[in-house]
Amino acid sequence: MKDEEISYEIIYDKIKDIYKDSLDKIKEAYLFACEEHKGLKRLSGDDYITHPLHVVDILIDLNVDDTTIIAALLHEVLNNGKTATKEILEEKFGSEVATIVDSVSKINKLELVDETENSAIYLRKVLVGLAEDPRVLYIKLADRLHNMRTNWAIKEEKQKDKARETMTVLVPIAHRLGINSIKSELENICLKILKPDVYDDIVERLDKTTAELNDNLEEMKEDLSHLLNENDIEHKIKGRVKSVYSIYNKLSNGKTWDQIYDILALRIFVNTEAECYTVIGLIHSKYRPVPKRFKDYIANPKENMYQSLHTTVFGSDGEVYEVQVRTYEMDEIAEKGIASHWSYKEKGTKKVQAIMEQKLEMFRNIIETNSEEEDINFEQAMHNNLLGELIYVFTPKGDVIELPKGATPIDFAYRIHSGVGDTTVGAIVNDNIVPLSYNLENNDIVKIITNNNATPNADWLNFVKTEQAKSKIKSYFSKKERENLIAKGKNILEKELRKRKLSQSEVLNDTNLAKVLKDLKLDNIDELYLSIGSLRYTAGYIINLTSEDKQNVDDILIEKIKPRKDKSLKDDVIIDGNTKIMYSLAKCCNPVKGDEIIGFITKGAGVTIHKKDCKNVSKNSDRLVDVEWNMDTTNTYETNLTLLVNNNNFLMDLISLSTKEKIMITEIKNKDSIEGLICNLTIKVKDKDELEHFKNQLLKFKNIKVIE
Repeated sequence: MKDEEISYEIIYDKIKDIYKDSLDKIKEAYLFACEEHKGLKRLSGDDYITHPLHVVDILIDLNVDDTTIIAALLHEVLNNGKTATKEILEEKFGSEVATIVDSVSKINKLELVDETENSAIYLRKVLVGLAEDPRVLYIKLADRLHNMRTNWAIKEEKQKDKARETMTVLVPIAHRLGINSIKSELENICLKILKPDVYDDIVERLDKTTAELNDNLEEMKEDLSHLLNENDIEHKIKGRVKSVYSIYNKLSNGKTWDQIYDILALRIFVNTEAECYTVIGLIHSKYRPVPKRFKDYIANPKENMYQSLHTTVFGSDGEVYEVQVRTYEMDEIAEKGIASHWSYKEKGTKKVQAIMEQKLEMFRNIIETNSEEEDINFEQAMHNNLLGELIYVFTPKGDVIELPKGATPIDFAYRIHSGVGDTTVGAIVNDNIVPLSYNLENNDIVKIITNNNATPNADWLNFVKTEQAKSKIKSYFSKKERENLIAKGKNILEKELRKRKLSQSEVLNDTNLAKVLKDLKLDNIDELYLSIGSLRYTAGYIINLTSEDKQNVDDILIEKIKPRKDKSLKDDVIIDGNTKIMYSLAKCCNPVKGDEIIGFITKGAGVTIHKKDCKNVSKNSDRLVDVEWNMDTTNTYETNLTLLVNNNNFLMDLISLSTKEKIMITEIKNKDSIEGLICNLTIKVKDKDELEHFKNQLLKFKNIKVIE
């Protein structure tokens, strides 16, 4: 398909009344781009300058600002120009335009490496590159839309690569920014390329009934228009047959053709919000609504500021119609995105800007998380946090916060600010105190309680949903633990050197240090201290390396376990008489002081402490070691209780009792069952006796049936 005719004169006619104050600068940008692209041709055979003109033509319909128009005209000059540089653009058109063009140029250099890495690599790089200014997104989307319209000029395999890339990367961005006009067209083009048989089959089915469907739409439009005129409501109605891709999406999710209720859709535009509700009431009074199909996105707008009333009704002809009712302004935002109302130089736009930046912050946090931690499934993170089912909750001031389904108050707190998340101590949802693991729901009003002396709890990682929260919590503990272990390792090494009456400057001189770091594949001395502090290597092992006396790490660990009764230190567990062995309490059985315990030597991780009857410990293993509790310590241990209760009114009693008994509740999870409400508590106790006492106190509550 050949491009529609385009020229600067055609563009000028469209913009002359919109960008009156910027026409000279826009023309200057056009002439500069013409000179830079002079003599270059596109694969379609058209002059290269036609591409930025088509991009501008698409953007004009999105009501973007003049800066975006100028940057769009120039968006290829750095990659496909003769002499243009970012510095030249800054001098001629200002730093704002130059930065946008530079960002788009960087994005346009990126391509998929292969199918297996498409989301993980390309999306990561794209979003990092564009995160500074949302206008980069608009230009990139318009650029891709024009390229997809003219993709007949490239080889078939390349067409498919670009279609996959578009569906994986750019369609979700268009959707999340609310640019429906671009999203829908890209989806249809990509489907036609990737699944031509399916596309043609749907088109053929639609074509067979097109005349009948259009007749039905026209008749329904006339009936609705007559109804609204009778009630003196000024309006406009548009009818459409659902897009090919939308129908494909429903069919691929298991629905049959007859089960797709909204093949026929009507959109009604009115002047005021109040009229939207009046119109819905009139429609429902005349036409029978399909149950559970009414949605109010005006009172509860999506975070991209999409607003509309949706309903589905049975028409007089027996057909099912989806009806959307909105104001003209709501429709503009729905079709063109929230940035269409973002005047970068006017006041009163902070809310829109904050929402855009919040959306981009979601992208950035997923990028940062996966740069630091490669074992996270990037595509799954994208699906959970951006492309999966979302909920919309509110701050006490009424600001909308978008979160993935299943998100908790901790996710909410970190979405507000990392400082709020780090100092969270409680949450109130809809005026009720809830546990921090509570699953938020649509329209919840969430208030976070903070304490400047509080710090993140590692247990939060067991229930937070967003990658942003996980990343911030892990970062806090990783940094804290690393600093502590480095200091500990340095201290251990210095003590061992003093014990052997050796000088650190001699033992770890430049030559020896370089040898040790090379042998152990470490980068610097801090990593050496870290390996000692974490008990990966002993100080003696490090010292012996300088004299070629190297041992196996596991041998060192086992050798270190020698009878030496020493209960004076503050370690909770004594391992075969020794309190200087790294250990951890097993999460599978959560032993507390007073339980009978056994130790299991774990390669590279010290000794894991289990209950003696734990099913995860083999009684015949040669890696078992005798352990006992150090009764001189006063630390607390985490354990779990499962309560079967009659109703959830026991929560305040539970909190009161835990406060009185000085028992810390770190997590509460509730689940309905046939027998009653199942409440899973995670608590911290000093020992088994304290645990039993707390259980006995709980059993005094009438609401509680059983405790395990």
